[in-house]
Amino acid sequence: MYDFKIDPADKTAMYEELANALEALVQGEPDAIANMANAAALIWETLPDLNWAGFYRNVGRELVLGPFQGRPACIRIPFGRGVCGAAAETLEVQRVDDVHAFGGHIACDAASESELVVPIVRGGELLAVLDLDSPRKARFTAEDEAGCVRLGEILANAI
Repeated sequence: MYDFKIDPADKTAMYEELANALEALVQGEPDAIANMANAAALIWETLPDLNWAGFYRNVGRELVLGPFQGRPACIRIPFGRGVCGAAAETLEVQRVDDVHAFGGHIACDAASESELVVPIVRGGELLAVLDLDSPRKARFTAEDEAGCVRLGEILANAI
């Protein structure tokens, strides 16, 4: 049984513990979907002020909904559309303080105000994107971005 109690009060320590917990969860498990599902649940349970946490998988240069926590979501997103599509197209992290100011934002959940999307890349190939939404504007900081990039690096070897 896994029972991770990670205190979000100290962000540096929280992301270190989160990375350690994720490594423990995916260690020895070859199934990508199982690893994404556990990662989404772990992130959802740990990070405060989220209304969505999950993955879109690269399937033939289209993002297709993967495991997540939160309200039902858009199923398919073309590369280049919305925050997730921008991350997929550029292979660059997208940290958006106000999704309503982001040209072409796709509103899967009207409650979302800010978003962080991390491309998960192995050998130069996009595998998926980690997508986090918050009902708070400017929810994600540079520290959140660095912590989630580390999670993406762990997942790049597990999916």
